[in-house]
Amino acid sequence: MCEANAYIVENGKEKLLMETVDKLVPDGDVLMLENVFGERTFIKARIKELALVEHKIILEERM
Repeated sequence: MCEANAYIVENGKEKLLMETVDKLVPDGDVLMLENVFGERTFIKARIKELALVEHKIILEERM
């Protein structure tokens, strides 16, 4: 499987945002994340790190 869990950095710590993400689509400063079940979330954030071996997407929220 190639899914990853998405985390948002809050106060220097990673907080789980969404599990089993298989699609991430940038649209300006908003990211759309979709998991294997078709559930979507939209967040105003930027990608801080992709740790693919660890199956992690690390995001930083934009203001």
